[in-house]
Amino acid sequence: MSEEDLLRAQMYRFLARLLAAPPDKATLDAVSRLTGDDTDLGKALSTAAVLAGKTSAADAEREYNALFIGLGRGELVPFGSYYMAGFLNEKPLAKLRKHMIQLEMARSDDVSEPEDHIAALCEMMAGMVDGVFGGDDNLHGQEAFFDSHIGPWAPKFFQDLEAAESSTFYAPIGTIGRVFMEIEATAFKMVAD
Repeated sequence: MSEEDLLRAQMYRFLARLLAAPPDKATLDAVSRLTGDDTDLGKALSTAAVLAGKTSAADAEREYNALFIGLGRGELVPFGSYYMAGFLNEKPLAKLRKHMIQLEMARSDDVSEPEDHIAALCEMMAGMVDGVFGGDDNLHGQEAFFDSHIGPWAPKFFQDLEAAESSTFYAPIGTIGRVFMEIEATAFKMVAD
C-alpha cells in the first residue's frame, strides 16, 4: 500500500472513531498530539489538537450527545438517508445495503444504527483503501462507493458540523471532514479524467 493510501485510510478511521462515539481520554490525548501544517486540513488538525488538550472526556461526551443524540434527536442527524432523502431508512440506505452485499461487507453485530451513519461509511472507506474490503488496488471501486454513498452528502454534513451551535471540539473535526471530502472528490475526479 502506498503512503498516500495509508494516510487516506488513517484519516477515514480518525473520522470514524470520533463520529461513532464520544472520544475517551485516550482518544483525546492522541488527538492532542496531532500536528498540522499551513494547509486548511493542517490548520484544522492543529486546532483539533489544541481543543482536545483542553477538553475532558465528560465534556466531549456532553458535546457528542448534544450534537448527535439529544433528548429526541441531536442537533445533527449523521445519516446519508436523512441528508439525501430527508428521512431515515430511505432509498439511499437500501442502495448502500445492496452495494455492501456486492462488496461482501456486513454490519457488525454490536452496531444497532443503520449502515449509512457517517462513521460506518468512513470505516467502510478505510477498509476499501487498506484492502480489508475488496483490495487496496481497486481505486475505481473506492470511487464508485464514495460517489454513491459519501460524496453526495458528507461534505454538507461536515459543513453543518463546523457551524453547529453545540460544536466546540467537533467544529475543527467538521473542517477536517469537509476538507478531506473535498480532497477525495478532487482526487477521484482526476483519476477518472
